[in-house]
Amino acid sequence: MKQIVIDANVVVKWFIEEKNSTKARILRDKFIGKEIKLITPSLLYFEVLNALKYSKLFNQAELNDAGESLENYGFNVITIKKKIREQMVKIAVEHDLSIYDASYLGLSIAMETILCTADEKIIKKLPQKLKKYVKSLNQIEEILN
Repeated sequence: MKQIVIDANVVVKWFIEEKNSTKARILRDKFIGKEIKLITPSLLYFEVLNALKYSKLFNQAELNDAGESLENYGFNVITIKKKIREQMVKIAVEHDLSIYDASYLGLSIAMETILCTADEKIIKKLPQKLKKYVKSLNQIEEILN
């Protein structure tokens, strides 16, 4: 079964209608249908809830509901340590990314799979040798094939 690392930018689109939300939901539906596995660092939960809070579209109860929904999805949550941590730090320092953003990419490299992101700025910052590990949500058809 295909494994894909996803970042918070993709998952936020499951809760808030934004550009490419339809594509993000295709990924979600394939995951729910057990056609793919989604991998993420535990950081995803914090980042998604933070984005939802600052969107000002959710009250406290709705944020709790969103958090429960995230817990129930059953992502393959990976702890950032050892090889993944080393990759994450290297990427963050060498390519001027936040540790948060680099955690997703470090995870995809360590697991030898693709990171799907809706953050085009991350992709633009990366050298060609790292871009093979990252796909834009715009490339959903390519990601799923």
